[in-house]
Amino acid sequence: MKKIFSLFTTLTIMLCCFGFSVEGESASTSAKAAILIDADSGRVLYEHHANTKLPMASTTKIMTTLLAIENGNLNEKFKVDDNAIKVEGSSMGLKSGDLVTMKALCYGMMLPSGNDAANATAVRVAGSIEKFVARMNKRAGELGLGSTHFVTPSGLDDYTDDHYSTASDMAKLTAYALKNSVFAEICSTRSAKLKYGNPPYERWLANTNKLMASCDGVIGVKTGFTDKARRCLVSACRRNGTTLICVTLNDANDWADHSNLYDFGFSQYKTVTLSPQVNSFKAPLVGSKKNTVSASCEDEIKVSVYKDDASKITQKVVLNRINYAPIVEDELLGYVKYYIDNRFLGQTEIVADEIIAEENSEQNLFERLVTRLWRFF
Repeated sequence: MKKIFSLFTTLTIMLCCFGFSVEGESASTSAKAAILIDADSGRVLYEHHANTKLPMASTTKIMTTLLAIENGNLNEKFKVDDNAIKVEGSSMGLKSGDLVTMKALCYGMMLPSGNDAANATAVRVAGSIEKFVARMNKRAGELGLGSTHFVTPSGLDDYTDDHYSTASDMAKLTAYALKNSVFAEICSTRSAKLKYGNPPYERWLANTNKLMASCDGVIGVKTGFTDKARRCLVSACRRNGTTLICVTLNDANDWADHSNLYDFGFSQYKTVTLSPQVNSFKAPLVGSKKNTVSASCEDEIKVSVYKDDASKITQKVVLNRINYAPIVEDELLGYVKYYIDNRFLGQTEIVADEIIAEENSEQNLFERLVTRLWRFF
């Protein structure tokens, strides 16, 4: 009996150490800290010690890359700082005297997780690593990342206990960064052919994020590992128009945990069909004997929403403030827009149902100009 009890206990412990999901019911990970959020609404779908401060290794480069992109001049060529690139760990292969662009360094940080790229970026943007780190911490404060503190632009942390974040803060940072189209493009790239060196020559960089090939819908974001932080992973996944962000810190089973958490997370959403409550309208009209033009909205759209939010969907009719004859059939006159708590979901077009010719009147040029300007603004 004791042997049976011991075996049962062992199996229970093993199950608790691996990520799993029961669709629509529960989820778990083997991470020391984890979170799963909706990128658009910020809704937390799962969390485990999400506000615990922990080292986050090379996921640090999310902030470094974001600041590099926001600094601009991405395609300007420059020579890397020789001292900056003398750094241990993962690398994009920079050598003394190499000519690069900031965009190449961003790929070098986000794909092969180049510590040389992170340091070279810091010196180029701020003049020194120390000044760049100050910018990182300032930006963290601006973004409301109250439990995050940076010491290095790369995430190397073996010599300090002051480089840390939380799963919650990293998810917030990533949600913000993904709104930047350049960042989103770079972090979702599986491999990139870049030209740099002295003289520059073409070479390929591969993304270390294996989840992009193994989990349906994954669009990035960043891996990380140090002896202190252990395995860290920040990822994003898009299915049926919904984007979720998952963060695990110190997680030996991160690939499986993220995949399972996404299966769980997306099971909490459902697809709903949205159609206008009213589909016929009278839009204001000038330049004709008629004051209005008949319009309609027959289209419907499908959106993915959190299962408990379907009843919260509202719609707003937005017609052009003024429409000037002539009007052709199916001319765009406005939209029916759909929201949840002021968060935009999508829209359908309101179009003209009739053809209206321009009135042959004595309306003067000034009146026409004023009318058209009013319509434009």
